[in-house]
Amino acid sequence: MNRNSSGSLTLNKAVTGFLNFKTAEGLAQRTLYSYERILVKWVEHMGDCKVAAITSQDLSGYLTWLRTEYTPERLNGKTHPLSPKSIRNVWITLSSFFNWASQEFKMANPMKDVPPPKVKKTPIEPFTQDEVERMLKACLYTCEADTNMRHKYVMRRPTANRDQALILVLVDTGLRALELCSLKVGDVEIKRGKVEVKHGVEGGAKGDKGRMVYLGKVARRALWRYLAEREDGEDPNAPLFTVTGDRKFKPDSLRLLIKRIAERSGVKNAYPHKFRHTFAITYLRSGGDIFTLQEMLGHGSLDMVRHYARVAQVDVEQAHRKASPADKWRL
Repeated sequence: MNRNSSGSLTLNKAVTGFLNFKTAEGLAQRTLYSYERILVKWVEHMGDCKVAAITSQDLSGYLTWLRTEYTPERLNGKTHPLSPKSIRNVWITLSSFFNWASQEFKMANPMKDVPPPKVKKTPIEPFTQDEVERMLKACLYTCEADTNMRHKYVMRRPTANRDQALILVLVDTGLRALELCSLKVGDVEIKRGKVEVKHGVEGGAKGDKGRMVYLGKVARRALWRYLAEREDGEDPNAPLFTVTGDRKFKPDSLRLLIKRIAERSGVKNAYPHKFRHTFAITYLRSGGDIFTLQEMLGHGSLDMVRHYARVAQVDVEQAHRKASPADKWRL
């Protein structure tokens, strides 16, 4: 693009250029999709106006509109406003767009005068051992049936082995929903309990590298039982967990499954990412160190791990003192 043409540059052309630039940078497909979705919605609201004509007041007004008037279309048919976190994601996307535009076309950056929306951090509450046990039990049998023709009865659920294995893998690895859904049979070495999480579109991991996570004996046994009953259980290219028609799980279908299992077991506020919280906090409370946890969770910094440490009441400073190479080696 011609840097001198910034005065005539329209939003549609600029958004296309920005997305192409970010694609060339090697951003994760999930991030690119989020950028595109947010920017397309913004252009629909603003119209295909000139980028140089957009002011900080326009941008603040758009964020206010999202907060007070916009009602998104939900897949479940329900209507409720965007969460503060979603609005902050819009702010982050617009900031990234105008940072690029200001550098590319030597134009003023109106986002510099738009403060980030405040997001109140919700307290992290892991599952208790009792809640996980109840969910595992709820995987086994259907609800009690009562008919006029016979006594009350329950039946074993056809997905019992899959659902138990899925819950145990989540709680034992701390995988994100997309990471779990992206796993293939060949990514897991059951004998050693090693699970390879790949980055990008293939594996769903954030950042530019994958990682290894591990399964304990209970989770390995449950996963073996599940794969043993599947015809493609030894096919390395088959999805590790499947839904009807041998299709792999998607994050939405995983979220719905966890919700239904929790409802049957009487567990409230259950969702896939809560297993990640549970893994992290239990790991620290059991004596695990924050640096290994950071690697297993795939975090680029210690910020979130420190948050887990505060919840687990683990002293990060003390943990570093114990692990400091300079002290250990008496340099």
